[in-house]
Amino acid sequence: MGSESLSRTPFLRSQTKSRLRIMRFLGILAILLWAVRIYAWDTGGTPTIVAEDAKISVQDIITWDSHSLYVKGERVMVMSGEFHPWRLPVPSLWLDIFQKVKALGFNCVSFYSNWALLEGKPGNFSAEGVFSYEQFFAAATQTGIYLIARPGPYINAEVSFGGFPGWLQRIKGQLRTSDSDYLAATDNYISQIGAIIAKAQITNGGPVILYQPENEYTVGVSIPFPDGRYMQYVEDQARNAGIVVPLISNDAAPLGTNAPGTGLGAVDIYGHDAYPVMFDCRNPSTWPPLALSGVYHQTHELQSPSTPFSLLEFQGGAYDPWGGPGFDNCAAFINHEFERVFFKNNFAAGATIHNIYMAISEDRSLTREKYSELKLQAEWLKVSPDYLTAEPGAALVWTYANNAAITVTRLAGNGSAGRGSFFVVRHSDYSRTASDNYKMKLPTLKGDISVPTLVDELTLHGRDSKIIVTDYDVRGFKLLYSTAEILTHQKFGNTIVLVVYSGANEMNELAVQIEGTSSVISDDSIKVNRTEHLVTLAWATPEARNIVQIDNLHIYILDRNSAYNYWVPEINKSSSLIINGPYLVRSASFENDSLSLSADFNRSTVVEVIGAPQSTDTLSINGKATEFKIEEGRIVANIPYSAPLLDIPDLSGLPWIYIDSLPEIQAHYDDSTWLAADHQSTNNSYRSLQTPTSLFASDYGFNAGVLLFKGHFTAKGTEKSFKIKTQGGTAYGHSVWLNDTFLGSWVGSSSASNYEATYELPSLLRGASYVLTVVIDHMGLDGNYIPGIDTGKAPRGILGYRLSSSIFDSTPISWKLTGNLGGEDYADRTRGPLNEGGLYAERQGYHLPRPPQEAFTPRSPFSTPGKPGVLFYTAPLLLDLPSTTYDIPLYFSFRNVAGGAVRIQLYVNGWQFGKYVGHIGPQTQFPVPEGILNYNGENWIGLAVWRMEESSDAPVLDIKLEAGEPVLTGRDPVVLVESPAWSQRQGAY
Repeated sequence: MGSESLSRTPFLRSQTKSRLRIMRFLGILAILLWAVRIYAWDTGGTPTIVAEDAKISVQDIITWDSHSLYVKGERVMVMSGEFHPWRLPVPSLWLDIFQKVKALGFNCVSFYSNWALLEGKPGNFSAEGVFSYEQFFAAATQTGIYLIARPGPYINAEVSFGGFPGWLQRIKGQLRTSDSDYLAATDNYISQIGAIIAKAQITNGGPVILYQPENEYTVGVSIPFPDGRYMQYVEDQARNAGIVVPLISNDAAPLGTNAPGTGLGAVDIYGHDAYPVMFDCRNPSTWPPLALSGVYHQTHELQSPSTPFSLLEFQGGAYDPWGGPGFDNCAAFINHEFERVFFKNNFAAGATIHNIYMAISEDRSLTREKYSELKLQAEWLKVSPDYLTAEPGAALVWTYANNAAITVTRLAGNGSAGRGSFFVVRHSDYSRTASDNYKMKLPTLKGDISVPTLVDELTLHGRDSKIIVTDYDVRGFKLLYSTAEILTHQKFGNTIVLVVYSGANEMNELAVQIEGTSSVISDDSIKVNRTEHLVTLAWATPEARNIVQIDNLHIYILDRNSAYNYWVPEINKSSSLIINGPYLVRSASFENDSLSLSADFNRSTVVEVIGAPQSTDTLSINGKATEFKIEEGRIVANIPYSAPLLDIPDLSGLPWIYIDSLPEIQAHYDDSTWLAADHQSTNNSYRSLQTPTSLFASDYGFNAGVLLFKGHFTAKGTEKSFKIKTQGGTAYGHSVWLNDTFLGSWVGSSSASNYEATYELPSLLRGASYVLTVVIDHMGLDGNYIPGIDTGKAPRGILGYRLSSSIFDSTPISWKLTGNLGGEDYADRTRGPLNEGGLYAERQGYHLPRPPQEAFTPRSPFSTPGKPGVLFYTAPLLLDLPSTTYDIPLYFSFRNVAGGAVRIQLYVNGWQFGKYVGHIGPQTQFPVPEGILNYNGENWIGLAVWRMEESSDAPVLDIKLEAGEPVLTGRDPVVLVESPAWSQRQGAY
């Protein structure tokens, strides 16, 4: 999993608003298609999509039927979260993420690989250092997590160019089509990354169980679509690279694209994604209409009935674009209530491959209520194997509930095999915030029963959904029904523990089938009705835990907030413990009568272990012997917590030094080593040239970061204005100088990706030489979401210009340009091809640790000159934090930048970790992980401060290093990533 918002990593943003419009269109289209197909199905019409039997695979470890995957012959529910290792470039922290995923009750992670980071130059594939996948695969294996590989070649992923390398802008053919030059361009990448993934397949003892070719290949414009030849080529690339596990698709809506039986390019298993409430975080409490599908299952049966219902990418968060309302709004929008309603609706449709995109915060902290709600659902699925073969029905009112405000979907079990059924209960108006009372009529193996029997009614609160079970097996005991939701059940020796929970202010009822005389132990808060073959319990949600014993069945009755504190770590393949208390339980093991726990704590905690072997004589928590006592068969230990005193330096007190990072405007500056912008044509199929020579940066190998153009001309003496149209992507900006005279800036907006500006010129001398300097912020390339349009080729640079010398005449300009040093032969192989841009300080490598002091002058960035330009500041930062004991999130926070528009790029030990554009926003806080930051030693902080406007006020920069909540941790120690220091760069200019 990754961040709540995916827009934070520098130079990995795509243009998201176009995708938002497309997703809305696809959502409406999917609804219309559902209606048409369901109408045809209901009236005996012939569906337009015909499925085929599952393909014969060349391996037999991963197989499938219409219900679910089998792994090594065992039917498996795939609960997965999305995690992209390149968003967290600290390999020693990948295990931390996998442990948090495992602790959720999940068994899988889906990951993209990013072509742009691995083949920055055509033919030069490199997966080394932080871009290597071996440690990623090893961490997954260590935690027992399966992987779904999604290498593309197109991934979207809210990254620049949808993961395509910038040099694809020079490919003449259309991207994501069968055009030969595009296909040839993908060959090296897929053969290389495919071979890496192939080695990690489960058939080779690794964790990879599924492979997704392409991504969201769903709608095309102005081309034949879908193009089976293209998809088949991509699939053949994977097979030729050694991929033998099943191929699974990710349609951007349930449209059946490339489903089995659709011909050339069909995958083995059809899957689609869904972002039902979309991405508008401005009104986080408002869920849009028509967002929740009641016909997922019926649509799946029409499209791919022989494969499991698979949601390869279901909404777990929302990105916040430039100019958005803020990440807190997005977290409130896609919250625990969203999970309760929308995820359980997916389970009502019988989803058995369910991947969530995404749910863990960028700083790796647990979004407590959201994370915990997800854990309750996943743990229930782990102990409910009958769910995997239950048959989903229609979403109905009046049939099961006596209130039309309540809709119920039944997943019917196989009665002949004694398998239980599941009833997913929600509000008919899924966005309803009020509560509704209801009763249920439940079909069971004992006949229809009315529920509840001991209390008047059940209650469904607003923005909630419940899963009621019937004929449910609990390790040999049978629940006739339970309206309380099940967290888990485990067998410990002769004792069986069942944990159930409910929300506040609810009545619940549970009935256990018994044979003959049974012992029932409960307190007065539980209503008990006992007949010859049934014990029925009813209760109001308790403030404190209740335990009811029916023979050797111990029923733990919890409120939902208490249930959040329960963990079910595996101690081996066939058994788990139940642990109450910690912030996180990473793992548990038992050996030689010693119980060992790895856990995290954010407060003093009573740790309660339910089900520890009776022979346990020692308890170790995070490697330390821990005193414990036995209470009613449970191990109980007290773990003290005290927040550490953190010495976080005040950044304003650092010994800052600076250098002018725009010497290009000085008269003495020599640009003779710059590239001449002399290409008289371009292969860019998105936009034709409107200038005498190409001024598209990617035509010259500059694909990311700030761009600089220098235009030389000889004045006629009559020039009055300079008109220029630039393009840098949404929220970009540009600044223009004539020699060292500032002409003006386009400061940018959240809606404009290009802009045409006209600047008045001072009087020019006839015959004199002048230089125009144009600085353009490159915000990444567009996402290229729709095949046939090639929006990702929208160039960055200068689209047009005119140096007017009269109404009918213009003065010619000879242009040069630069970007990052070396372009596609980028200088910093460690940090990758997207880390640097074309600012002077970047080309010199001064953003790296320990730059040459003699090149700088002492000055603080906290009071900067009001003159437009670019200044680069750097300073050493010494940290001494107790990171071996505590996991401490750190953030660089920018606030109160006064005195006009300013753009700031943040570098930490040479790694670019933020782009602050305060006048557009929304981001002001930039988490930087330990491993990039040295928590116990020297760091170097760099700030490239680009002032875009004149200001008479002294601008003030308020930047702080702040700490989040320190967590006493069982995490493995963090290993610093390689961060080479400055050395003289050959050819730097």
